[in-house]
Amino acid sequence: MSAAGWFIVLLALAGANLPFLNQRLFGVVPLRAEKKSAWIRIGELIVLYFIVGALGFLLEARAGNRFEQGWQFYAITFSLFIVFAFPGFTFQYLVKRR
Repeated sequence: MSAAGWFIVLLALAGANLPFLNQRLFGVVPLRAEKKSAWIRIGELIVLYFIVGALGFLLEARAGNRFEQGWQFYAITFSLFIVFAFPGFTFQYLVKRR
């Protein structure tokens, strides 16, 4: 696997956990509420999936060998993105805090 491929995998891992590791919108915009709702986190997760996918598409096109993808590719990559989000989800919702 090339360096660009590993970069996209690490970017997907960071992007999938970003909604769960802070209380700001996309890690930048402060919200009025003390804690983000689960719906905002899910929305962030979907938007970040498309951002990481677009960066992957650009890197693939820049390499010169862009391939057409079917719906199966997007279903699998979104499922993998959800799996990548598990550490952040566990930290946010399953770890007990005092």
